[in-house]
Formats: sequence, C-alpha cells, structure tokens
Amino acid sequence: MKAITILQPWASLIACGAKKIETRSWPTKYRGPIAIHAGKGWTMDRRKITYRETFHSALWPNMTKQELMLNGYGRTKLLPVGAVIAIADLVDCQRVVLRVKMKNSGQFVINYAELENRNKVAGNELDFGDYEHNRYAWILENVRRIEPVPARGMQRLWEWNSQILS
Repeated sequence: MKAITILQPWASLIACGAKKIETRSWPTKYRGPIAIHAGKGWTMDRRKITYRETFHSALWPNMTKQELMLNGYGRTKLLPVGAVIAIADLVDCQRVVLRVKMKNSGQFVINYAELENRNKVAGNELDFGDYEHNRYAWILENVRRIEPVPARGMQRLWEWNSQILS
C-alpha cells in the first residue's frame, strides 16, 4: 500500500477526521488507499501548535485542559510518532490557484484558498494546511484510524507492507 509520512500534529488531525486535505509542494497522480504515517520527529514548536484552540479542540474534543496536562498534553503519549495511524483514500489532487487574505480595520474578514477545480478551502481546514499559491491539495476521504503500527517513514510516497491489516 502507498504511504505518506506526515508530521504531528497534522497526521493525527487526519486520523481523527478533522483534516481532510493534506497540502504538499508537489502533485501526485496516485489515487487509491494511502497509509498515514506519523513522522518520528516531534519538536517543541510543533508541540506548542497543539495549544492553539483549533488544534486541541479538534484533537481532544472531550478532554479538559487539566486532563490534557495530566495525560502528557502535546506529547507522544497522546500523539503517536513513528507509526502508521490511519488509512485513507486519496481521491484527488488539486493545485492551489488563489490565496485570499483581505483585511478590514486590521482584522481578517475574508480568508480562504481556491483550488483549480474552483472549490474553496476555509475555516479549520485552512488553518491545518499550507495553502500558498501553487501548492497542492491532496483530497482524502474515508479515513479510518487504526491502532498505531510502528514503521519507518520516508519522504515522498513510499510502499508500506500492510499485511498486518490482513
């Protein structure tokens, strides 16, 4: 099965269904099942991202901040690394053709990205990806979280021995 390594917390956002589009600097013609691998690296900057309201409410909607602190908030105990954590169907790949950020009195009032198929991306999905002009939106559907399966990740698309799921 094809696999892609995605850094945390974005890999877990896909696994929990909060992120349905993975953004990349390169396109793919591949369509079909894809394993979502959570990369092994886990930097302090990425840990801090999990403190943002949109991230922690998507990742842990039923946990209070106090419970998160007790359970290792923003740490590998709650966000697995170095493992395949979900399977999804990669159904499309669209180029980002427009990134709009319009200000009114110093506040963002219009903030979205437009894909080449004219679909617009906004809200949390926009916050969870890099939608700069000429990047690519990999559209994922039918995401299934699985128990983490330790695996060594790689750059680009790679082959994962998925016999463990058989």
